[in-house]
Amino acid sequence: MEVLLRQENSNDFEAVFSLIEEAFKDLEYSDHKEHFLVERLRKSDVFIPQLSIVAEVNGQIVGHILFTKLQIVNELNTFESLALAPVSVLPEYQGKEIGSKLILYGHEQAERLGYESVVLLGHEDYYPRFGYQRCDKYNIKMPFDVPAENCMVVPLVKDGLKKVNGNVVYPDVFFE
Repeated sequence: MEVLLRQENSNDFEAVFSLIEEAFKDLEYSDHKEHFLVERLRKSDVFIPQLSIVAEVNGQIVGHILFTKLQIVNELNTFESLALAPVSVLPEYQGKEIGSKLILYGHEQAERLGYESVVLLGHEDYYPRFGYQRCDKYNIKMPFDVPAENCMVVPLVKDGLKKVNGNVVYPDVFFE
Protein backbone atom coordinates (compact mmCIF):
# COMPACT_ATOMS: atom_id res chain seq x y z
CA MET A 1 0.00 0.00 0.00
CA GLU A 2 1.49 3.29 -1.09
CA VAL A 3 0.91 6.17 1.32
CA LEU A 4 1.37 9.77 0.18
CA LEU A 5 2.12 12.27 2.95
CA ARG A 6 1.57 15.95 2.21
CA GLN A 7 0.58 19.27 3.70
CA GLU A 8 -3.15 19.67 4.19
CA ASN A 9 -4.85 22.33 2.06
CA SER A 10 -8.24 24.03 2.25
CA ASN A 11 -9.76 21.52 -0.18
CA ASP A 12 -9.06 18.81 2.42
CA PHE A 13 -10.85 20.42 5.37
CA GLU A 14 -14.20 18.63 4.93
CA ALA A 15 -12.60 15.21 4.44
CA VAL A 16 -10.27 15.76 7.42
CA PHE A 17 -13.19 16.83 9.63
CA SER A 18 -15.05 13.58 8.80
CA LEU A 19 -11.91 11.50 9.16
CA ILE A 20 -11.14 12.82 12.65
CA GLU A 21 -14.75 12.39 13.76
CA GLU A 22 -14.73 8.78 12.52
CA ALA A 23 -11.30 7.99 14.00
CA PHE A 24 -12.33 9.05 17.51
CA LYS A 25 -16.03 8.14 17.62
CA ASP A 26 -15.59 4.80 19.41
CA LEU A 27 -12.63 5.70 21.64
CA GLU A 28 -13.41 5.59 25.34
CA TYR A 29 -10.85 8.23 26.39
CA SER A 30 -12.02 10.76 23.79
CA ASP A 31 -14.37 13.69 24.33
CA HIS A 32 -15.41 13.14 20.67
CA LYS A 33 -14.74 16.80 19.84
CA GLU A 34 -11.26 16.50 18.28
CA HIS A 35 -12.58 17.47 14.84
CA PHE A 36 -13.89 20.76 16.26
CA LEU A 37 -10.55 21.39 18.00
CA VAL A 38 -8.73 21.05 14.66
CA GLU A 39 -11.12 23.56 13.07
CA ARG A 40 -10.44 26.07 15.86
CA LEU A 41 -6.68 25.50 15.73
CA ARG A 42 -6.61 26.13 11.96
CA LYS A 43 -8.07 29.60 12.58
CA SER A 44 -5.68 30.46 15.43
CA ASP A 45 -2.26 32.08 15.59
CA VAL A 46 -0.70 28.82 16.81
CA PHE A 47 -1.50 27.03 13.54
CA ILE A 48 1.46 26.08 11.35
CA PRO A 49 0.17 25.11 7.87
CA GLN A 50 3.23 22.96 7.09
CA LEU A 51 2.53 20.86 10.19
CA SER A 52 -1.05 19.98 9.32
CA ILE A 53 -0.35 16.83 7.35
CA VAL A 54 -2.58 14.30 5.60
CA ALA A 55 -1.97 10.72 4.51
CA GLU A 56 -3.53 9.60 1.25
CA VAL A 57 -4.05 6.12 -0.14
CA ASN A 58 -5.31 5.93 -3.72
CA GLY A 59 -6.39 9.57 -3.58
CA GLN A 60 -8.40 9.13 -0.37
CA ILE A 61 -7.40 10.95 2.81
CA VAL A 62 -7.04 8.21 5.43
CA GLY A 63 -4.98 9.98 8.09
CA HIS A 64 -4.18 13.39 9.53
CA ILE A 65 -1.79 14.82 12.10
CA LEU A 66 -1.52 18.32 13.53
CA PHE A 67 1.31 20.02 15.40
CA THR A 68 0.68 23.51 16.80
CA LYS A 69 2.72 25.98 18.80
CA LEU A 70 2.86 25.91 22.58
CA GLN A 71 5.23 27.08 25.27
CA ILE A 72 7.01 25.61 28.26
CA VAL A 73 7.48 28.33 30.87
CA ASN A 74 9.43 28.59 34.10
CA GLU A 75 10.38 31.52 36.35
CA LEU A 76 13.28 32.54 34.09
CA ASN A 77 12.57 31.32 30.56
CA THR A 78 9.96 30.65 27.94
CA PHE A 79 10.69 27.77 25.57
CA GLU A 80 8.93 27.36 22.25
CA SER A 81 7.68 23.84 21.59
CA LEU A 82 4.93 22.04 19.71
CA ALA A 83 1.79 20.18 20.72
CA LEU A 84 0.92 17.01 18.83
CA ALA A 85 -2.86 16.86 18.83
CA PRO A 86 -4.48 14.95 17.34
CA VAL A 87 -3.22 12.11 15.17
CA SER A 88 -6.14 10.46 13.37
CA VAL A 89 -6.45 7.45 11.09
CA LEU A 90 -9.65 6.03 9.63
CA PRO A 91 -10.58 2.86 11.55
CA GLU A 92 -10.20 0.59 8.52
CA TYR A 93 -6.62 1.85 8.03
CA GLN A 94 -5.53 1.62 11.67
CA GLY A 95 -2.78 -0.88 12.40
CA LYS A 96 -1.18 -0.30 8.97
CA GLU A 97 1.59 2.06 10.12
CA ILE A 98 -0.15 5.21 8.79
CA GLY A 99 -0.11 6.89 12.21
CA SER A 100 3.60 6.03 12.54
CA LYS A 101 4.37 7.50 9.12
CA LEU A 102 2.47 10.68 10.00
CA ILE A 103 4.32 11.08 13.30
CA LEU A 104 7.78 10.48 11.84
CA TYR A 105 7.14 12.72 8.83
CA GLY A 106 5.69 15.38 11.13
CA HIS A 107 8.79 15.25 13.31
CA GLU A 108 10.99 15.70 10.22
CA GLN A 109 8.96 18.70 9.03
CA ALA A 110 8.94 20.28 12.51
CA GLU A 111 12.70 19.90 12.83
CA ARG A 112 13.15 21.38 9.35
CA LEU A 113 11.14 24.41 10.51
CA GLY A 114 13.43 24.84 13.51
CA TYR A 115 11.36 23.33 16.31
CA GLU A 116 13.26 21.37 18.93
CA SER A 117 10.60 19.45 20.87
CA VAL A 118 7.04 18.13 20.87
CA VAL A 119 4.69 17.65 23.84
CA LEU A 120 1.67 15.39 23.87
CA LEU A 121 -0.93 13.78 26.01
CA GLY A 122 -1.26 10.22 24.73
CA HIS A 123 -1.14 6.48 25.19
CA GLU A 124 1.85 5.37 27.24
CA ASP A 125 2.36 2.20 25.17
CA TYR A 126 2.22 3.84 21.72
CA TYR A 127 4.32 6.99 21.72
CA PRO A 128 7.59 5.80 23.32
CA ARG A 129 8.46 3.97 20.07
CA PHE A 130 8.90 7.45 18.55
CA GLY A 131 11.24 8.61 21.31
CA TYR A 132 8.62 10.15 23.59
CA GLN A 133 9.42 10.06 27.30
CA ARG A 134 7.52 11.11 30.36
CA CYS A 135 7.50 14.86 30.90
CA ASP A 136 8.43 14.47 34.55
CA LYS A 137 11.84 13.14 33.46
CA TYR A 138 12.55 16.73 32.34
CA ASN A 139 10.64 18.45 35.15
CA ILE A 140 7.99 19.51 32.63
CA LYS A 141 4.47 19.74 34.05
CA MET A 142 1.12 19.65 32.28
CA PRO A 143 -1.48 22.29 33.21
CA PHE A 144 -4.13 19.72 34.11
CA ASP A 145 -4.44 16.64 36.27
CA VAL A 146 -3.67 13.60 34.12
CA PRO A 147 -1.63 10.46 34.78
CA ALA A 148 2.12 11.12 34.46
CA GLU A 149 2.59 8.17 32.11
CA ASN A 150 0.36 9.90 29.53
CA CYS A 151 2.26 13.22 29.57
CA MET A 152 5.13 12.90 27.13
CA VAL A 153 7.76 14.94 25.33
CA VAL A 154 10.34 14.22 22.64
CA PRO A 155 13.40 16.20 21.59
CA LEU A 156 13.58 16.64 17.82
CA VAL A 157 17.25 17.57 17.86
CA LYS A 158 20.25 16.58 19.96
CA ASP A 159 19.96 18.27 23.37
CA GLY A 160 16.57 19.70 22.33
CA LEU A 161 15.38 19.43 25.93
CA LYS A 162 18.71 19.86 27.72
CA LYS A 163 17.81 23.11 29.50
CA VAL A 164 14.02 22.95 29.10
CA ASN A 165 11.82 22.63 32.17
CA GLY A 166 8.70 24.26 33.52
CA ASN A 167 4.96 24.31 32.95
CA VAL A 168 3.37 23.50 29.61
CA VAL A 169 1.19 26.40 28.50
CA TYR A 170 -1.38 25.32 25.95
CA PRO A 171 -2.92 28.15 23.94
CA ASP A 172 -6.42 29.17 25.03
CA VAL A 173 -7.86 27.81 21.77
CA PHE A 174 -7.41 24.28 23.18
CA PHE A 175 -9.95 25.05 25.91
CA GLU A 176 -12.66 26.91 24.01
